[in-house]
Amino acid sequence: MRTGRRLAIDVGKVRVGIAISDLHGILASPLATLQREELQTSLEPLLKCVSDFDDLLEIYVGLPINMKGETTASTEDALELALHLSSETSVPIRLLDERLTTSLANSQLRSLGKSQKDARSTIDQMAAVAILEYAFQVEANTGATPGRALEEWRAEND
Repeated sequence: MRTGRRLAIDVGKVRVGIAISDLHGILASPLATLQREELQTSLEPLLKCVSDFDDLLEIYVGLPINMKGETTASTEDALELALHLSSETSVPIRLLDERLTTSLANSQLRSLGKSQKDARSTIDQMAAVAILEYAFQVEANTGATPGRALEEWRAEND
């Protein structure tokens, strides 16, 4: 595994979940939940999360692709946030397929005895944790950098 913290972002219509890894890419921890409406006018709350860590290796933005592998309105929403963020930070941004991460986070919280209503404030953070854990698995199993570079995605899909 490469050394350096990774930040993951789960973009939702109402909330944006953020998770951070340790320096060695072993442990993923919930970091914050931002209200989406906050980010409509300014990325400052998100940039604050990014700037709190001067050793970020990369940022993963969860890319919500449907089960058929097709893009959706949510995909475009996540891409738009990733593009805005890339213009404000020099940290490389990678897009990571996030199919089923919210479902996985919901089932983990249910196993802890939390209802979906009780878990609203943490579900988005847990989905971001799931994105990071998936990235760790990909890198550990393949040795490849997880996801696709934002620039690569843009070149292939514009």
